Amino acid sequence: MGEENLSENHERFVPIRRELIDCVEGIRLPLLCLGAMIGALLVRVPQEIWLWALALIWLLAAALYHRLMLLMAAVLSVVLYHGLVQWPEPLADGLAKQDVTLSGRIVSLERLDGRIRLNLVVAHCQGAPELPRCDHLEHVRLDWYRPPVLEKGDRWRLTARLKPPHGFLNPGRFDYGNWLMEKGFGATGYVRDADNAVRLQKGNGPALTERWLASRVHDDFTRRWLQALTLGDGKALEASQWKLLRETGTTHLAVISGLHIGLVSGWVLLLGRLLARFCQPYRWRMVIWPWCLAGLAAVAYAGLSGFAPPAVRAAIMTLIALWTASGRHAPGVWQAWWLAFLVVVMSAPLSLMNAGFWLSFGAVAVLIVAWRWREKRVWWYTILRSQALLSLATGGATLILFGQLASFSLLTNLIAIPWVSMVMVPLALLGWLLSPVPGVGQLLWWLFGQAAHLFESALEQVRQWQPHWQPDSDQVWPLAIMALLICLVWLVPGLARSWRWGASVMTISLCLGASNTLALRSGELSLVIHDVGQGQLIDIRTANGRWLYDSGPRSRSGFMPVTTLWDQAQHFDGVIISHGDTDHAGGVPVLKALHKVSRWWSPLSDTIDVDEITPCRAGASWRVDGVNFTFLWPRSRATMPAAENDRSCVLLIETPHHRILITGDAGQDVESRIVAHYQKPVDILVAGHHGSHGSSSRRLINMLEPARVIYSAGYLNAYGHPADSVVRRFHHAGSCQWNTAFDGAIAVTSRASGIRVVSSHPVSGVEACRPGVESGR
Repeated sequence: MGEENLSENHERFVPIRRELIDCVEGIRLPLLCLGAMIGALLVRVPQEIWLWALALIWLLAAALYHRLMLLMAAVLSVVLYHGLVQWPEPLADGLAKQDVTLSGRIVSLERLDGRIRLNLVVAHCQGAPELPRCDHLEHVRLDWYRPPVLEKGDRWRLTARLKPPHGFLNPGRFDYGNWLMEKGFGATGYVRDADNAVRLQKGNGPALTERWLASRVHDDFTRRWLQALTLGDGKALEASQWKLLRETGTTHLAVISGLHIGLVSGWVLLLGRLLARFCQPYRWRMVIWPWCLAGLAAVAYAGLSGFAPPAVRAAIMTLIALWTASGRHAPGVWQAWWLAFLVVVMSAPLSLMNAGFWLSFGAVAVLIVAWRWREKRVWWYTILRSQALLSLATGGATLILFGQLASFSLLTNLIAIPWVSMVMVPLALLGWLLSPVPGVGQLLWWLFGQAAHLFESALEQVRQWQPHWQPDSDQVWPLAIMALLICLVWLVPGLARSWRWGASVMTISLCLGASNTLALRSGELSLVIHDVGQGQLIDIRTANGRWLYDSGPRSRSGFMPVTTLWDQAQHFDGVIISHGDTDHAGGVPVLKALHKVSRWWSPLSDTIDVDEITPCRAGASWRVDGVNFTFLWPRSRATMPAAENDRSCVLLIETPHHRILITGDAGQDVESRIVAHYQKPVDILVAGHHGSHGSSSRRLINMLEPARVIYSAGYLNAYGHPADSVVRRFHHAGSCQWNTAFDGAIAVTSRASGIRVVSSHPVSGVEACRPGVESGR
């Protein structure tokens, strides 16, 4: 009986298996790409998870017993192994903030104000005997203050204080910590006891190409642009130049990219085929060497950048595109796209999470569709249509990935792309090619410098003309979806133009309606507790108003995290500086110089160096858009505490549905005075003094019963904030807890439907009550 049931079940399974196999056969390359993507994603999860996932995938492949499924599992395994090899093992927590002895070679360095930032390939790492081992470190990034003369290639033995890779994590901003891991850095830090550092071997200084360039081009501006466009050295451009490119949406033009590699390859192919037609007039279409020459040119040009990941990706895509265009046993266009995707992921698994990866492949996909189903129009119309569709697609993707967009980027790129591609890059490369000829190379590079000057001048004019507008966080997704849907409507083949226009108008109205629905209304509030390290900066918004509570810290080197939060000048109805400590008032000079502030509050008129300060005093309040703002402390100048922390402006924000309390660095004595007059429960409490044991008293917690607590603390800060005792107090009170040191920026939205807390770190367990949040110890 059992054998009959097994036979019957087997017969039922066979047709299902055949149907699955038939479906799989039709999507071979996409399925292999899916396997590669899964393998690349598993690199970033804990070992116990990827082991189970790998075992299940191999079991599924064995059950179907089909060569394609087995090949998919093999691709997944290869990508996973390759990614694990590339993924750096970060510094052990026990070695954080401890001195270690490093021996290694400087592979690159960047000269900054008062210090040099260097990348060191570690040959040997040794800490104290009782500490964990660090011999797994391969690359570290160090700052050396008041350094000796350093050159690329030097070998040094030095003492450094390290920490695991970490960076500020704020909405729509650069994720420095993730970038460090992708670049292979297992730790960052700074050099200590510099007088005892020993140079083991002197390096050769700059590379031969850089020395050759410096000897022939004496104009610093021209040399910087040549290094960027021909050597792939993005660090050659100054910060002000990168800011100009970023604000005009042209950063993709400033380094070796797919556009430049494709252009070089195309010119070489064209010249090769013209030469073949001259040498072999009767069979020039059949010769293959021009295609091979174009491929070699693509690889050589990528090599100028040291085979940086973006250049390698572009070279792979160019080689496969040449194979497809040659027509010699070549794949179709979409097969080539999937094949390039597969090869790139297998060669660089960590690039899958890079925004440039998806922008590159997305842009190529849009161009394929735009050109395959293009209308029969004149060439300039086809180019304009393709550029417009590409700008819509990349603009929507940029909004999703970065939360910002250059207003005139579409029009700017219509002119900038041809100028850089057809004028600057050819002049730069011809200058290299003809540099041995006396006078010719210098002339070409002089013309290149004039073209670069004109390029920057035009971008500066565009920056002055374009409106300084950036979408609010609630508008980002509706606007991005609108741009992507309009692009899709105009890409779909076979639609009449009237249908395309009608669908576009409908898409705009729906997405703008959704944007208005998500926008704050009267009685609603949003605030973002930004990740600024060991300090505090809170961005508060109502339907029509915006305030800042504190301005973030200023480090000993002069760096202020507030400079990383916005690219454009911002307007604030008011800025409240809780007290004068540099971890709260450090960013005031930046707010004064670069942003517009209508009103300043602080405990005393001399707390900060600004004009017309309004003292914050208990009882002072204002109401905007149905939201009440009230100061609970300090009471008067006569009773002002001597301690700077206890002078902190304590702010209560009340919507019709929720209460939020921010206490600055006020200690337990001030807290007891506050709860003597105010004892209502609060929905959000920004923990006092970053979670110090001297704040967040048990009495305050019992009186206010905070449902959610947020610590604004620095990663591995020297004070151990938040203190373990404070974390336990809130844990026993049943409060949900977040810490910017681990969760990144915390966004809070108060609406009639409820209060929502979202952290920037994807592994944070957002909206989960997580008592026992990690302290800084």
